[in-house]
Amino acid sequence: MMVLTAPMLFLYPRSDIPALLGRSPPAGEAGMDDLLSEMLVKVSTTLDNSTYNMYYMIPHTSQKSGFLIINKPKGITSFGVVAQLRKITGIKKIGHAGTLDPLATGVLICAVGREATREIGEFLKQDKKYRATIRLGAVSSTYDAEGEIQSQTRLPDGQVSNPPAGRAGLKSQSVAQKDIENIIKKFIGTIQQVPPIYSAKKIGGKRAYQLAREGKEVVLKPSEVTIYAIGIVSYRWPNLVLDVHCSSGTYIRSLAHDIGQTLGVGGYIEELERTAIGSIVIRDAVDLNDLAVENWREYLRNEL
Repeated sequence: MMVLTAPMLFLYPRSDIPALLGRSPPAGEAGMDDLLSEMLVKVSTTLDNSTYNMYYMIPHTSQKSGFLIINKPKGITSFGVVAQLRKITGIKKIGHAGTLDPLATGVLICAVGREATREIGEFLKQDKKYRATIRLGAVSSTYDAEGEIQSQTRLPDGQVSNPPAGRAGLKSQSVAQKDIENIIKKFIGTIQQVPPIYSAKKIGGKRAYQLAREGKEVVLKPSEVTIYAIGIVSYRWPNLVLDVHCSSGTYIRSLAHDIGQTLGVGGYIEELERTAIGSIVIRDAVDLNDLAVENWREYLRNEL
């Protein structure tokens, strides 16, 4: 094994590495891999179809656990962000504090190392803030733009007609902003909210979205959540943009769906950005694409 302790390069037997790092020998190869990922940064190079691994010694001050505040891009899962961070940092022990759907962007707190991952629970409990763009006049099987979209038409008596499914032009009549202002007041406070059937909630040990994809009936119990504030940022039919401050466990997709149903025209999430977790706000976050092997420690926080 090659270990670079700049400016010199040394070759060590793999079994000697724990003593070199001042650590007790771990049990098994998996334990050794964990130790190496925690204390060293691995860089792999391929030459003549053979892969060589070089390990860089991390300075003691950089070996501590910490937090990376990521601005999650659209189109990637929260686990996908963690997977990329593992490649960048060379550290396997990484977790995140609060899942964001692939469609969503914004604040994702990632804990790096054993000590930091033990504190994730504290961030999971904290309030969240979101900016949500709701598309009125249609409903979605997933309550967001990634599902099957079905247009709705509001009839004069307030009933709703459902034309054939499709992404064709909306057929709903518009809703006055004053009506929207009156409706959203009903959602402020502690409410009972039913999660989307396409969610990670478990039913009999299986994820709800797995059952839904299998075409099975999914019945989820409502959960108690608190909506502290809802503010209208802009409205031009059919797009309604809201700022939402809510408790942990709130599904903004469900909120959008329920607002649409109460208005009688339907609604689903077109875009969603998490702007804050507790006191951590979006301007504190770094774009995932800006992180690299050479600079990620510059963004690592020892505490939040």
